[in-house]
Amino acid sequence: MNKTDLINNISSKSGLTKKDVETVLNGFLGEITDALSTGDKVQLIGFGTFETRKRSGRVGRNPQTGKEIEIPESNVPAFKAGNKLKEAVK
Repeated sequence: MNKTDLINNISSKSGLTKKDVETVLNGFLGEITDALSTGDKVQLIGFGTFETRKRSGRVGRNPQTGKEIEIPESNVPAFKAGNKLKEAVK
């Protein structure tokens, strides 16, 4: 399912227009992005938690040249599924 499919499904189930659903979805995704960029967590009870995790630096290899390169540490987004989501997927 892609974003367009999600908008269509929510629109048909809620009775809202596709434009309204798209506005809400974009706002929701924007708020999650803003929270993660400032280092905050977003917890949706039963669904899951969006957070950032620190990935440590390491030595890697450029596949084109074979040369070793130093990859610096970075923060990466992560999602941990909640219990209700895990049970629904089983």
